[in-house]
Amino acid sequence: SYLPLVYYEISFLSHPATRYEILLLTMPSLRSHHHRHHHRFLPLISNLFLAPPVLLLLLRPSSSLPTSTTVTGSRSRGSCIMPSPARLVATSLSSSSAVVRSSSSSFRRPRVITISEGTWRASALSHSRRIKSLLEPGLTSPDHAINGGGRRRRKNGNHKDDGWTALDPVNPVYNFLIEYYGLKGAKGPRRLGRWSPDPTLLLLDDCDGDDDDDDDDVGTAAHTRDMAYEAAMEASHGLGGILLENARPDDLGGTLHLRGSVPVPVAAEGGPTAEGGGERQQQLLHGILYNPAVFYDRHLPIDGDDDDDDSRERRERLRRAIAPFQWYSSVLRTTLASEPVLHCHGLHEWAMQYHPPGADPPPSAKYQSTLNLRVSRDVINETVERKGIRCTHVDALRFFAPAAGPLNRHGASLERLDQLRLEQKGCVHAHMDLLKISFKLGPFVNSELMQDILEIALRARSLDVAASPYDATEFGAGIVPVETSKGRRTYREEQAKLMHEAEPVRRRLLGAYDAFMKLAFDEDLLLSEGDSSSSKEGTSRSDEGANPRTADGPYVAPERLPPAEPGG
Repeated sequence: SYLPLVYYEISFLSHPATRYEILLLTMPSLRSHHHRHHHRFLPLISNLFLAPPVLLLLLRPSSSLPTSTTVTGSRSRGSCIMPSPARLVATSLSSSSAVVRSSSSSFRRPRVITISEGTWRASALSHSRRIKSLLEPGLTSPDHAINGGGRRRRKNGNHKDDGWTALDPVNPVYNFLIEYYGLKGAKGPRRLGRWSPDPTLLLLDDCDGDDDDDDDDVGTAAHTRDMAYEAAMEASHGLGGILLENARPDDLGGTLHLRGSVPVPVAAEGGPTAEGGGERQQQLLHGILYNPAVFYDRHLPIDGDDDDDDSRERRERLRRAIAPFQWYSSVLRTTLASEPVLHCHGLHEWAMQYHPPGADPPPSAKYQSTLNLRVSRDVINETVERKGIRCTHVDALRFFAPAAGPLNRHGASLERLDQLRLEQKGCVHAHMDLLKISFKLGPFVNSELMQDILEIALRARSLDVAASPYDATEFGAGIVPVETSKGRRTYREEQAKLMHEAEPVRRRLLGAYDAFMKLAFDEDLLLSEGDSSSSKEGTSRSDEGANPRTADGPYVAPERLPPAEPGG
């Protein structure tokens, strides 16, 4: 609950006035009394710490809230107000799945959760700083040639200098973000640096609050909240969402995500919400709102007569939209249920360079062409041929040299659906792909989870490069010589360690997917398209692969199922 955190912090403070101010932060209904009733309330409130049961009664924390979050507001209106102290951030949920399990239905009474400007801006700044610190070794300097477009825009006054630059395309630890995941130019890192609120806040139980005070100041604050609430409900078609107080249009694309954002205009006096009235009026907002249900138009009906073309088309469009989320959710779930393979020794990078006598040069050698090999071509060939390759990653196979394909124990050609059968929790590429999977949710994903995913992906790539035949020491990479028995033992140890650290992150990402689909899509639609055999995390691999729904394509469209073959 929130109470132990508050009581723990303030129990070390001795000055009554200081204690009173902290109570003002956690009990908004008392703020208006600070000046007029200071003498009357101060002795009472300072003595509350001598009677914890009374304090518990007044604070009335909700047991469903995370320890660093508090919510006050009107239950009758479905409006929740996040507090102003920066330490009470809205993205503090450590496990999204725990929130999802607290619900038996995907439907939630529409609500507006308002995060104060000071809170969300502090969280956004913290997120940007951590992302930048993780990417820092791979970012180019502002005067690098790759940033020439940005310099020209700055010179013309069309560029906001926010400190983001492009990733170095020759840094082997970071260029996978460019080659595999398309984070090109300064836009790529900037995309990672954007903050978004945790949508699972919308799945929390109803907020507790106390709006019974008749004081004029409290009434004014409540009126302001009601205005914001009404505007947010109007902008969201009655679905509500998470409102970032006083967020502005110029926050979009930089601090906040433009995708999925819903501006909440301030209503013109005596009239409807302002949408036209000049540039100044258009910029006057209560804030920016996010809700996946709004983004996917959940307010529109999907049920209709068989002859209703619009309804039938909308249902089909939603099925196509749901498909990739169900697919990635299934990949995460089967990976969590898998047995790890800890004897592959990262030889996929060696398979990319495999070039036996008489074979054509490997096309994939171009990806790290700026690096020198730390071993000879003969050593590469011998290492690949020693016991073959045990690569379970479908996409890694696409980058094999053609001659290395037949040496893979899991097949020289794989179908995309084989990923459900083969993907396993020990694979470093599966850890890297958590980043790609999280991108699909953006911006409806906890920013703290995004930070942890990026850190895991970079650590996986660092091990990947260290075990490769390249000499990447000038970029700070280590060397794990998997061509030797000692190096293979070291790789297994590092691989197992990384697997255990990635496991809870993967589990949280699966919880984020489950929460997103509950919020974004109608439950009946999900049930009709979902795979009942994979509804539980512990589903066995044989059950998952045997279900005919998987082959029928509810997860991905047929055109997204080309076979994976070497030579990419």
